[in-house]
Formats: sequence, C-alpha cells, structure tokens
Amino acid sequence: MKHRVAGRKLGRDSAQRSALLRGLVTELFRHDRISTTEAKARFMRGDAEHLITIAKRGLADGGNNVHAHRLAATVITDPDVTKRLFNDIAPRFTERPGGYTRMIKIGPRMGDGAEMVVLELVEKGSGESAKGADKKRGSSLGSRMREATGRLRGKQEEK
Repeated sequence: MKHRVAGRKLGRDSAQRSALLRGLVTELFRHDRISTTEAKARFMRGDAEHLITIAKRGLADGGNNVHAHRLAATVITDPDVTKRLFNDIAPRFTERPGGYTRMIKIGPRMGDGAEMVVLELVEKGSGESAKGADKKRGSSLGSRMREATGRLRGKQEEK
C-alpha cells in the first residue's frame, strides 16, 4: 500500500532525480516547450510553475529581486536561462494567477511504449501566435500528432 508516500522516484536515486529535474526545468525555460515522458513532465511541472511564481514575486513592487534570482539560480543550471526567466517569461504571466504550463499527450514512444507529452508554457512569447510559430517550423504539432496516431492505427490493423 502506498499510503502517505509523496513524490516520484523515476527509477533513480535522489541525486539523479534532482539533476533530472534541474535539466528538464532549464530546457523548458530555454525553449518554452519540451517533449518528454508523462511521468517526468508531471514530476517537474510543479517546480517549474513555482519558479515562475518566484520570478513574478521578485519583479513585483516591494519584491526582493536579488533573493528571487538566487532562489531560481539554485535550480536552473544556466545563468542565461535564469535571466530569460526574469526578463522574458515572468513578465508574460503577471496577470495570470497560476497554471503556467500545458501538457499535450502525443502518444506512445516507438521504442518502449512510454506515454509521451509535450510540456509547454501557456503564454506565447514575443508576439507570436501558436499558428505563426507552427508555420515557421514547417509542420504543426497537431499534424504531427495526427500522422503519428495514423501510423499506430495502421500497425494495429496489420496485426
């Protein structure tokens, strides 16, 4: 029974889990969107949202900006990403009370069948709409998801 046991182990010891968390959060803030397993996304989502809240409080009137930078720097591994959090990401969410991330399921991974998700920040940066960003990239996330599910259905029908 799993009564009163919090957190996820993800098959790692505590040092590996903290390194995984720091790497995932850093890459999320660097790229605004990452693709990972559902378990890892759920594991790091709360900490990423908490860091955005810390940055918002540091930027608010009467907030201690230096202390907030130091708290964020303990988790984020790249100083440039820490600056990006405070200069670009946190100001986007000043009016939003929470829920800064979104998880979109994209189906199972081909190798081991692990459920994959795209974890992204809700507010788009630098005036880009979601459609404009997809046109620049060449193919939209929706079309890739439809293509992947079509391939999976085709394989299931062959069996």
